[in-house]
Amino acid sequence: MFTRVGLTGGIAAGKSTVASRFVELGAYVIDYDRLARAAVEKGSEGLAQIIACFGRHARGRDGELNRQWMADHVFGNPERLHELNRIVHPIVFREAGRLEYQWIDSHPEPKDGTRRLVIHDIPLLVETSRWDYFDAIITVEAPEETRIRRMVRNRGMTRAAAKARIRNQATQQQRFDISDYVIDSTKPIEQMFEDVDRLYRILTHPSY
Repeated sequence: MFTRVGLTGGIAAGKSTVASRFVELGAYVIDYDRLARAAVEKGSEGLAQIIACFGRHARGRDGELNRQWMADHVFGNPERLHELNRIVHPIVFREAGRLEYQWIDSHPEPKDGTRRLVIHDIPLLVETSRWDYFDAIITVEAPEETRIRRMVRNRGMTRAAAKARIRNQATQQQRFDISDYVIDSTKPIEQMFEDVDRLYRILTHPSY
């Protein structure tokens, strides 16, 4: 047996840090951001579909996805964003399923009765309406202003660009509504890791 968990959270909320901690504890984490990048890489099925939908400007001179052009034309335009997601999400979900079962097949059930833990690190869980796919859902949260400061400081974004990214994601309340557990990433990292460790024990020990 294994437990399938959806890990979500708003942009710059600290989800990657939480995912890394789960890996240290022994969970298998499937990174949907990485899968999304692979889905549209040069020569991919996804990139071909994007070009067919959005036109030749979606591809840069190097043959790669023109990410800046796409960002300028998608963020702030719900219809175009929906078109992009309609192309990318099915490819990502298909690959995530393959990776999950590949890992499960290669990792036998522990003899001590604990459950194997597979974490799907999926930023747009609310937007994809796939929460019923998971045994449990965790959201990592921080106040909007904290997230904006992180994006400006760590990602070199302007405040306007950071706010635009937040507006194009589900709200904090929408994530709360589908989640079983909430991790507060504004806590000191040692305390936040204690929360992650506790959840790991809960999710891997049926009688905990």
